[in-house]
Amino acid sequence: MKTNYYLVTLLFVSTLFSGYGQTTSEFFTAADNFFKTHVKNGRVAYKSIKNDPSELNALLENAKQISVKKENTAEYQAFWINGYNLLVIKGIVENYPVKRPADLHGFFDKTKHNIGGTNSTLNDIENKLLRANFPKEARFHFVLVCAGLGCPPIINEAYTPAQLEAQLERQTIAALNNPAFIQVNKNKVKISQIFEWYQGDFEQDGTVTDFINKYKTEKLPEKAKVSYYPYDWTLNEIQ
Repeated sequence: MKTNYYLVTLLFVSTLFSGYGQTTSEFFTAADNFFKTHVKNGRVAYKSIKNDPSELNALLENAKQISVKKENTAEYQAFWINGYNLLVIKGIVENYPVKRPADLHGFFDKTKHNIGGTNSTLNDIENKLLRANFPKEARFHFVLVCAGLGCPPIINEAYTPAQLEAQLERQTIAALNNPAFIQVNKNKVKISQIFEWYQGDFEQDGTVTDFINKYKTEKLPEKAKVSYYPYDWTLNEIQ
């Protein structure tokens, strides 16, 4: 009986610590598989995920027990970017069918999620865990996807520490060279309200126009008249 007692105790402790000592590598691999399966051309297959949410649920259950430190910048950022995008998908799936994420009360600022050892809202992840810790990184706005078509499109792969810099750069370049996202008509330019809501993020080294031109192949006119077009909250669903 004594042997069995110690064996049970050892197994319990081992299980406890294996859960809370998980590395992120399995999470990134599983997230990559999930995005590859359920995302296409910047849109998400919410209906099929609703029909079988087991993969998403298992992925987020694992994410509850992962701990990342901001000192390990790439791992930390990649984890929270993926976490944000996965939680947005989960929130839509739980309320599906829905036409607009903005119609869901408290979707971004009230509903708390158990992830990464914290209970955080989507706004907390974006503004406290990412933007506040890395105030110089404006490219977050092109990889955090709110489930609306007004957002830059979600990609069908996970953000990973090894590829994060290239992914941030690629998605920023893609957004700012998309004629639907930056609408140019001679010297009149209409840009996303993202640049209005987070203006300070884009003006750290100049004007908003300077930021856009840093990544845009065809630069905005020197005396461009810039305005904002209405944000499109239509669900980014695969039709």
